[in-house]
Amino acid sequence: MKIAKSLPLWSVAAPVVAWLLIAGQAMGAQAMVGQVYTLLLVAGLFAGVLAAVFHAEVVAHRVGEPYGTLVLALAVTAIEVALIVSLMIAGGESTAGLARDTVFAAVMIILNGMLGLCLLAGAKRHGEQTFTLSGVSAALTTLAAISILTMVLPNYTTTVPGPSYSASQLGFIALVSLVLYGTFVLVQTVRHRDYFLPEVATNDEDTHAPPPPLKMTWLSAALLLACLGSVVLMAKMLSPTLEATVLKLGAPKAVVGIIIAAVVLLPEGIAAFHAARANRLQTSLNLALGSALASIGLTIPAVAVVSLMTGWTLSLGIDVKSSVLLLLSLIVATLSLGTGRTTVMQGTVHLVIFAVYLFTAIVP
Repeated sequence: MKIAKSLPLWSVAAPVVAWLLIAGQAMGAQAMVGQVYTLLLVAGLFAGVLAAVFHAEVVAHRVGEPYGTLVLALAVTAIEVALIVSLMIAGGESTAGLARDTVFAAVMIILNGMLGLCLLAGAKRHGEQTFTLSGVSAALTTLAAISILTMVLPNYTTTVPGPSYSASQLGFIALVSLVLYGTFVLVQTVRHRDYFLPEVATNDEDTHAPPPPLKMTWLSAALLLACLGSVVLMAKMLSPTLEATVLKLGAPKAVVGIIIAAVVLLPEGIAAFHAARANRLQTSLNLALGSALASIGLTIPAVAVVSLMTGWTLSLGIDVKSSVLLLLSLIVATLSLGTGRTTVMQGTVHLVIFAVYLFTAIVP
């Protein structure tokens, strides 16, 4: 995306309109207008997503790699955490598995859907693409550890029956998650920042374009938060309609978590896809894997605090089918990203696993 010297009108108008729709919903506009207002909320949601991607790229172009991708990952994850926590508080103990379903869905969407699409699109356009192996290896190592500890191990502990941790175990795992993610961010941004930079400079004209002015960057950062906030609030407003539709279709309740994760991750997915097509695969991988780590490393501690404060049991362990798919995804990602080079083959394999995940989620 080419960064202009001023923000286009649509990128400023999108969050404004989105927040006006949210205000209208709060004042009961949907009750008066009906399904038409629901369609307007859906349109506003996607407009907010596109605007968020634009503003994220403006900020990323100013601060450079890997800080730009980290900004978007942290912003989106913070909003995801707020959404999950608010739904948990509103729903009570009936939402004990919402965090698990959403986090697992986020990891599968990123590791297979987002990663597969980026690898396939980039390889189709540029043939073979390369990236810095050290950074990706560090991300996958951290992701494997934090995923298994939070979503598989709870099924096998014996202090309390699975798929839950006891209070002390939950607090310890929440702390471990923060330590793992915090260490990864330290490595990514300070200790070994070069691991997450492209080995070879690309010829993409946007990469070498002058950075946007500081004032424009700050405005984009504020609009980015406004866009992400509106996206999550509208997703929350649409969630009752979504749950009713899922139940009407006879699909498992876990599908709701998949859809919520997909909506929240859409800005990062679009940004990663654009980067891969522009032959900036390192940026694309930084976005994808960083998002997966942030999703677990920040969400699990947040919902653990809610669980410990309220006394609600938090279901974290995934079932056997999901465990097999998670382990398969981690193994395939390690193998496909283990050489520093990718082709359409790796992208196709990840997308096939993602299709299997979606199909077995609907038809378990």
